[in-house]
Amino acid sequence: MHASQGRSAGLGLALASAFAFGGSGVAAKPLIEAGLDPLHVVWLRVAGAALVMLPVAWRHRALVRSRPVLLLGFGLLAVAGVQACYFAAISRIPVGVALLVEYLAPALVLGWVRFVQRRPVTRAAAVGVVLAVGGLACVVEVWSGLSFDVIGLLLALGAACCQVGYFVLSDQGSGEAAGGAEPPHPVGVIAYGLLIGAAVLTVVARPWGMDWSLLGGSAGMNGTEVPAWVLLAWIVLLATVIAYVTGVISVRLLSPAVAGVVACLEAVIATVLAWVLLGEHLAAPQLIGGSLVLIGAFIAQSSTPKAPSGPVASGPGGDLAGTTGELSAGRAAT
Repeated sequence: MHASQGRSAGLGLALASAFAFGGSGVAAKPLIEAGLDPLHVVWLRVAGAALVMLPVAWRHRALVRSRPVLLLGFGLLAVAGVQACYFAAISRIPVGVALLVEYLAPALVLGWVRFVQRRPVTRAAAVGVVLAVGGLACVVEVWSGLSFDVIGLLLALGAACCQVGYFVLSDQGSGEAAGGAEPPHPVGVIAYGLLIGAAVLTVVARPWGMDWSLLGGSAGMNGTEVPAWVLLAWIVLLATVIAYVTGVISVRLLSPAVAGVVACLEAVIATVLAWVLLGEHLAAPQLIGGSLVLIGAFIAQSSTPKAPSGPVASGPGGDLAGTTGELSAGRAAT
């Protein structure tokens, strides 16, 4: 009975995490269209969340000595790199399209496993990659000569590549776990990732040049004016802090694989929210392509082989087996 209740609670938290992450682009885009630079919006999100998570970072301060590479990888790639690329992408292309492009990460991970690590991949994994790439072709409408902004698509692809880089670093950093070392606490890694990401983005975004008065105004959401501070609170508290924490807890109550599959709903949720709140409609071929991307991502992450010495990345916003599954089920990306 208790196990059943735990699974139900875990499923609810995983869905809550997917919903929270899926709303980040929907809340950020109106701020960008109101005049804020995408990098400034990213900085506000990461810096705000880092402040909230500061007590957690202090509690897990031993991680600075024990796992510096993992912390840097999470901060530079999963936080600063993924979010900067994603927010820049949604300033040029629809939210749903940007997130679906980002879901090429499992296919890219399998490419790393096969061609860089030179380990075999299953036939099912190869089918997942083909489905994901074919679905992406439908999403971006290649038959129309790429109907979306090419730079925006490249930025979304950059977000996917940053996720792969983080997954690879996580695999390296977690290999010690197989030797009996205590795995790093995922919430502590998230807290330090946000702090490192905020420091990096402060140098890159230069927030002192931001027009702070825009935060006192409002932003348009499909014809409705919403206070900018409400959107900012949504991005910081709901789409970052709550999203990460609920994602991590859900993995512990379920499993990295199950939570990773539920995390795939993030793209669906983001597309629906963008449709309802921003008026961003996708054509039928794009919806079909998006479904293929998610099916391919699910197959790819379910079929990713495990390294002999430790876990391997297995999902876009989903999971890495073992400890890193707990980190990325709280999604590194958006």
